[in-house]
Amino acid sequence: MDYKSKRWLAKRDKILRRDKFTCQYYKRYGKRKDATMVHHIYPVEQYPEFMWCDWNLISLSNKAHEKLHDRKTGKLTEEGENLKRKTIPPPKLK
Repeated sequence: MDYKSKRWLAKRDKILRRDKFTCQYYKRYGKRKDATMVHHIYPVEQYPEFMWCDWNLISLSNKAHEKLHDRKTGKLTEEGENLKRKTIPPPKLK
């Protein structure tokens, strides 16, 4: 995935605006933190079909992103896996 492509930058901006530039992780706990990045709940490497789906993208602060995604291994943390389990893909439109 090219995170510098025009398509991604436009999608990222759309999601940050949708979430009002607020970290959705900390919002669950009643805290207000600025969002600086957009996270794929279902990772692109395993689920490329969900890469551009709005429901699969959430705005996060860098600190929250570290809680959900292990930068050393590139895998989701246990908390990231929990969020993935709670986020059910919508049924396909017919």
